[in-house]
Amino acid sequence: MRIQHLRLLLIGAAVHSTTLAQMTNTAHCQLFVTAVEAATAVDAYHARCRGDGSGRRMDNLNKLLVSTQRITVLTVEDECFPEQNYRRAQQRMEQDVTIQLEQIGGCAAAKAAGMVDQFTARYNAALAAIRAIP
Repeated sequence: MRIQHLRLLLIGAAVHSTTLAQMTNTAHCQLFVTAVEAATAVDAYHARCRGDGSGRRMDNLNKLLVSTQRITVLTVEDECFPEQNYRRAQQRMEQDVTIQLEQIGGCAAAKAAGMVDQFTARYNAALAAIRAIP
């Protein structure tokens, strides 16, 4: 029984070291950061302006990252964001969207300016870039 636990521990360490190696690749890190920021922007817009707090884009991004890169959004926020802390990174990103909405004049002005379409296009491009990683 202990041998199985040791094997699982070693396998986990190997996967973790592979994940850290991927995260240190700055090109991938920047792609992941862009995707997380884009998902946050779309979800924050929908939460604030449409009352939809589902976080669907972030969930979809997390599923993609786990299935293709074996990392999570929280890992990206902890390892790649300048804050090096997922809570501070999330707080900053949500504040950024709130500031953008306030600067444009609120939800109605954002809708008229096509802000959600811009956010969604950026999100879709980021997902496509992650899917293109070999």
